[in-house]
Amino acid sequence: MDDCIFCKIVAGEIPSKIAYQDDEVFAFHDINPAAPTHIVVIPRQHIANSAALDASHALLAGRLIVAAAQIAREQNLVGSGYRIVTNTGKDGGQTVGHLHFHLLGGRAMTWPPG
Repeated sequence: MDDCIFCKIVAGEIPSKIAYQDDEVFAFHDINPAAPTHIVVIPRQHIANSAALDASHALLAGRLIVAAAQIAREQNLVGSGYRIVTNTGKDGGQTVGHLHFHLLGGRAMTWPPG
């Protein structure tokens, strides 16, 4: 998508601090972190949000979560715990129209989240 900031990050048009990448998944450190560790995990393919997922995306959705878990291990978050969250739509708090998961760790999380 021409105007999608995350698509531009994947394409290298906007610099990012890369945490992980493979042929389907790209992850980078959030520029406005909400926790000591805050990494955004996205598909390289433009998908608007979780509401746009269907059965054809099952393997990709799984790869996104597996990548987040691998990054959590690499960031030494497993022992203390971490959160993986996605926001969908305006009321869900989504601010970028590209499916993404936030990997948050390095501090105690509260519930409800907000």
